[in-house]
Amino acid sequence: MALMADEHAPESESPQPPPLPDALLDPRPVILVIAAVWLIAAVLAFTVAALHEWRPFTIAGLGIGVFGTSVFLWQRHAVRRGARGAQSGLR
Repeated sequence: MALMADEHAPESESPQPPPLPDALLDPRPVILVIAAVWLIAAVLAFTVAALHEWRPFTIAGLGIGVFGTSVFLWQRHAVRRGARGAQSGLR
């Protein structure tokens, strides 16, 4: 079996993948869609009698979503103000 010439190329010469488009880097649409789904599930759990067992799960989902969104907004605020320990990649 013959070896390819590229197998011995140094790491610095390997091609770099192109950067992701801004639409894929923005987490806001994902956060909004998931929050909307949890909100719809909570409304259904409290309006449809057959779904009464969903109530604690939907409330927990909404609460965790609010907590996660607040952490995201806190990190994004730290990035914008230039905090040294802030997460990178948030806009």
